[in-house]
Amino acid sequence: MSAGLLAGLGAYLLWGLFPIYWKLLAAWSPEEVIGQRVVWSFVCLVPLLLIRGSAGGALAALRSPRLVALSTLSGSILAMNWYVFVYAVNHDRVVEASLGYFINPLLNVALGGIFLGERIRPWQAVAITIALGAVAYLAWSFGEVPWIALTLAVSFGVYGLLRKTSALSSLQGLTLETALLFLPAAGFLFWLASHGESHFAVTDTGGRLLAVTTGLVTALPLLLFAKAARSLRLSTIGMMQYLAPSLQFLLGVLIYGEPLETARMVVFSLIWLALAIFSWDGLVRAGQMRRARHRAQAEG
Repeated sequence: MSAGLLAGLGAYLLWGLFPIYWKLLAAWSPEEVIGQRVVWSFVCLVPLLLIRGSAGGALAALRSPRLVALSTLSGSILAMNWYVFVYAVNHDRVVEASLGYFINPLLNVALGGIFLGERIRPWQAVAITIALGAVAYLAWSFGEVPWIALTLAVSFGVYGLLRKTSALSSLQGLTLETALLFLPAAGFLFWLASHGESHFAVTDTGGRLLAVTTGLVTALPLLLFAKAARSLRLSTIGMMQYLAPSLQFLLGVLIYGEPLETARMVVFSLIWLALAIFSWDGLVRAGQMRRARHRAQAEG
């Protein structure tokens, strides 16, 4: 339990501190950064897959046209999510990016209700309504849709929905996704180099090391999260998921000095209220299920 808790904290801390890492590559175009991340993630994930003895499932998936098509779609959506996040970090919009990941848990419930027939409980509906109202208020206040926050929330929500319908584990799925995107990404990086537009070709050793370690940065929190998911209750994982966007929010405001106007503060307050209601409802539901199991065991 304690090892799982540490693993979960490690995963969400790493995800929350991602802006610091991507800021180090601010001189690179987001397109090249994502190309490097896809290539080096694949290079890093394949040995991990072999070590864990899970390569057979990923190779078998290549013989399934449905799984290949699903993985190509989910991988493309994930790459878009990565791109928008890197774009947000390197254009001083970390606070807006954090808003997207605060919204994501509420969006996941809505997507589950719409596409998987999962029941949306009354208090969950209240939380989702408050979040929608907050986004609408932000759009009205600034006269533009918060596209970074919405793109991050929707893309990661749809990615999670697609992964939920896949028979592959998270490690197998991510390896297959990066494998299918490897050739296009490598081809794009080669094109940049051949046209003299590659930062990797002209940067120093430190810059190249940063690019290469994008694979490790991608794989490590994923493995930590997988360990945590096996050891912890879903309610605990659910509460921990707010750690990453909270750290991103604090980095944006306190470290990078991004503005936090009154309208944004109102929006974040509403989102945090929605998340408090959502979490409270989840904890109540978990308690009810636990008591029901205990009664069933006692009666049995």
